[in-house]
Amino acid sequence: MYPIDTIKTRMQMRQGNAWRVKGLYSGVMGSLVGQVPYGVLTFGSYEIYKQSLLTRFPNVKPTFIYALSAILGDITGSGWLCPSEVMKQQLQAGIYGNMGEAVRGIWKKSGLRGFYQGFTGGLARDVPFRVAQLTTFEVTKSIYLRAKRSNNKDNDSIALSPLEAAICGAAAGSFSAAITNPLDRIKTLMMTDTTNAYGGSVVACASKILRDDGIGGLFAGVGPRVGYIAPSVCIFFVTYELVQQKMKKTE
Repeated sequence: MYPIDTIKTRMQMRQGNAWRVKGLYSGVMGSLVGQVPYGVLTFGSYEIYKQSLLTRFPNVKPTFIYALSAILGDITGSGWLCPSEVMKQQLQAGIYGNMGEAVRGIWKKSGLRGFYQGFTGGLARDVPFRVAQLTTFEVTKSIYLRAKRSNNKDNDSIALSPLEAAICGAAAGSFSAAITNPLDRIKTLMMTDTTNAYGGSVVACASKILRDDGIGGLFAGVGPRVGYIAPSVCIFFVTYELVQQKMKKTE
């Protein structure tokens, strides 16, 4: 799905011929280095926060617990993710030719601070995205499980089938990707802004987008964003549910 992410980045930067084949995999290694540990940190800590909060506050609505756990989980993982995202997006934009060049160029220009360029923009996107994604998944999962239990009252170990997990995951991925696209474009422009044209803050960047492109500018690249996130989230949650079910059986 990585090439679709590259196309999305080009569209958000208003580059000509966003669908060109050359450079579709630029920055893929940096993305892997960032995304794999980020996923482990984010979702691992999400489960810990969720179980702890549900146990400690049994009278609080589960939806609120899911949302708070998602926020805490994403903040936990974001410190690791940002440097790889900066390098990935600058490579996708064609600012640098390879990973080594990106590391040297960013360090020479801004030092360590350069690897956290757009960190606030990343958090502004990732926290709402994770809240929407995980809350939507948990709610749709609960609806499915309630319906299944009503037909199988003697079975307390009912779980989502792979198809049901895929449907819940696709719904969560599509919804969260679409509603956070404006924040994703802001993050993209902040991380690839080598001339400070967008002001260096979320508010300044959003204001410039609105001045230059209007409301529609906030949704540049929404199609490719939904197109690569929905199936990715779908696959993730199918695997996630299967692993959780396997772990519960071995306890």
